[in-house]
Amino acid sequence: MALSPLVSTQWLADKMASPDVVVVNAWLPPVGQPDVPPEYPQGHIPGAVFFDVNAVADKTSDLPHMLPPAHVFSSMMRQMGIGDGQTIVVYDGVGLYSAARVWWMFRAMGVTQVFVLDGGLPKWKAEGRPIEDGAPAPRGERHFTARLNNGLVADLDKVAQALRSGQQVLDARSRGRFAGRDPEPRAGLRSGHMPGALNLPFTELMEDGRLKPADDLAAAFDAAGIDGSRPVITSCGSGVTAAILSLALAITGHDRSAVYDGSWTEWGGREDMPLATGDD
Repeated sequence: MALSPLVSTQWLADKMASPDVVVVNAWLPPVGQPDVPPEYPQGHIPGAVFFDVNAVADKTSDLPHMLPPAHVFSSMMRQMGIGDGQTIVVYDGVGLYSAARVWWMFRAMGVTQVFVLDGGLPKWKAEGRPIEDGAPAPRGERHFTARLNNGLVADLDKVAQALRSGQQVLDARSRGRFAGRDPEPRAGLRSGHMPGALNLPFTELMEDGRLKPADDLAAAFDAAGIDGSRPVITSCGSGVTAAILSLALAITGHDRSAVYDGSWTEWGGREDMPLATGDD
């Protein structure tokens, strides 16, 4: 099995003084609440770099927080003081949400030494570990080279072809949204799912803001009909909780799953794409 994509709070506490370790605070406001302020100024892990998912995005796309081109990502990381060869540890303020998205973004840009802090800021704070407040401290620019890993990114055409050929597409949305019984939180989207897609709500993989143990994750993927020996494309509302599925798949040894970046915001917003409803 590949190296786990998770690191413990104790591991990070022991490694924080290393110049080769950079801590990243991932931030994305909840859907429908764009004006919610980030928690970073009120408390963050000392030295953490603030990473706004909505800012590190393709500004030419009408879709939310799409992965930017490699050269744009490189420029942004250099300005943040993140460089080649560093070990990146990502966390967020709720335990696990946007951290998985940022973990996937770095991996999609060719970074291999990137991990998610197990339990995130809530676990760190609960253990009484140090916190600092205020704005991000200035960091010197470092050289960062992004190389897009196309195997970890899926666009609409790739997903449509995968579904036509019977490949595995796994949707992280709730069962009600997948079936078309519940409305989408974003206006203008159809309700339902991609024909042939499977469903495993990301919430069913989590407990107390953390992913469940690896054996429980493997059992959940098996129950959802996922064959771990075959490629998987993960999807959700806008490519955020899909990354939680990809993170969980990596924990079970399947570390090559692609994220459908546009996800249901793209597919469900297009009248020319097929739609299915119901639980299957």
